[in-house]
Amino acid sequence: MLNKNPPTLATIRIKNLRLRTYVGINEDEIQNQQDILVNVVIGYAADRAVQFNRIEEALNYRTITKEIIAHVEGGRFALLERLTKELLEIVMNYEQVEVAEVEVDKPHALRFSDSVSVTLSARKEQPRG
Repeated sequence: MLNKNPPTLATIRIKNLRLRTYVGINEDEIQNQQDILVNVVIGYAADRAVQFNRIEEALNYRTITKEIIAHVEGGRFALLERLTKELLEIVMNYEQVEVAEVEVDKPHALRFSDSVSVTLSARKEQPRG
């Protein structure tokens, strides 16, 4: 019998993760860490987590966040685009993740602006059957 119920897609949002890293191409940016804000939106099929109410069945966003923090704080990045791509790859490497979006903000990157940000997203292809 076919399951006629669509999977329960959970959305996890990691909001305004405040980190410091080396990002930019100007001498000052290369020599000094800067503040960045990371926002991540993750979609995953949460059927088993909902059904069994057990942490083992859920996507562990704490583990993902720790990996993001280590990558950002341990790296040097010329472009926001590259940093954003690498963070998106970290998130998408988790088997349960079906879709994700990562936004990285660089506060005060432009005069008269709160920040500049880059957003990238990805979706895993569904198997054809």
